[in-house]
Amino acid sequence: MALSPLAPDPDADAEPRELPERPAGRWRRWRPARWKPVLGKILLGLLAATTLFLTATPMGRYISRAGWEEAQILRARRPIPELVADPRTPAPVREKLRLVLDARVFAADSVGLRVKESFTQYTQLEHDTLVLVLSGAYRDRLKSYTWWFPVVGRVPYKGYFDYEQAKRARDRLKADGYDVYLRPASAFSTLGWFNDPLLSTTLREDSLDLANTVIHEVTHNTFYAKGQAIFNESFANFVGARGAAWFFRARGQPQAADEVEARWQDEKLMARFWERLYHSVDSAYGAWPLDSTARRIEARDSVYARARVALVHELGPQLKTIGPRTLERMRLDNAALMARRIYLTDLDLFDRVWAKEGRDLKRAMARITELARDQRKPFDALRTYLGEPIPVEPDSSRGEASSD
Repeated sequence: MALSPLAPDPDADAEPRELPERPAGRWRRWRPARWKPVLGKILLGLLAATTLFLTATPMGRYISRAGWEEAQILRARRPIPELVADPRTPAPVREKLRLVLDARVFAADSVGLRVKESFTQYTQLEHDTLVLVLSGAYRDRLKSYTWWFPVVGRVPYKGYFDYEQAKRARDRLKADGYDVYLRPASAFSTLGWFNDPLLSTTLREDSLDLANTVIHEVTHNTFYAKGQAIFNESFANFVGARGAAWFFRARGQPQAADEVEARWQDEKLMARFWERLYHSVDSAYGAWPLDSTARRIEARDSVYARARVALVHELGPQLKTIGPRTLERMRLDNAALMARRIYLTDLDLFDRVWAKEGRDLKRAMARITELARDQRKPFDALRTYLGEPIPVEPDSSRGEASSD
């Protein structure tokens, strides 16, 4: 029995039949039959609105395509234990699949991550590239272009399963005066909404990166701050690297663990390089007013030219796992800079929390998520915990361009 102020009661003026004494006001009896036509109209209206959204709006069509691709990935899944037991599975593939299962168990049992059903199944894709990721940034200031998505909020990148659509979006951004950066990605997380399988594009990675990727992606299942893409990805990078090193040491593979840690140290060196470059470009912009577009672009191009030399000849010799040819080809513009910072911002900050928590990754993760939850500036929350000063935000980085 439910009370409904919307359903008229024809017996309201009649004598009550074996009802207790009523308080002030009148009892309203819900009549299911009277709601059927109304409920049907509501459901039809919602269905029509949803159909219109998914077919007649750019975001709706994008979500429809992403949903279709995710459905295809899920439809082609096969349980990893079944593939490991299948004698037709090539031995190198079987070993990598076993590693994925072991890393998944370790992530849950030792690191304390919510793995849910992620990486229990495998999908062989029909192509070599899973998704293209697009980033954009102003050429005359350090501001990213952002896209809004339901649930996750605004993010400074957008993934495309339709490669022609990705190229058209890239060309539109470029024509509008933005730096653009379009690159492939081998894996993604649905944040636990679906049973994310291991993909054939990810399986091409070596064992060290494979374990790192598994732990990185399930970190998103455990903690994902809405609208904080830079923090989320940098945090997952930290957990993936420290978790993978711990994983290989627990397996009695110290050389593998050392290599994971060497790669992490190089990532932190690169993160510092991008941080310095970010502030150098911002200072170059600061020398010219906002309406001096040509001068600002010329100034930043000079900074990038000097940065290329420093990257190859000064930072290069310090890196143990990144070769000079990679550095020579590395893209340097605002879109690439902002995209790199999504994954490589303040990595040392996470490590300092880890050190303060006794080099215990599980404790460090709990502390970081506690500090960052519901914070508009989660990095500052970590600095406050560490007793470190809050840096002044560069003027030219405030605000973001956004999609319609």
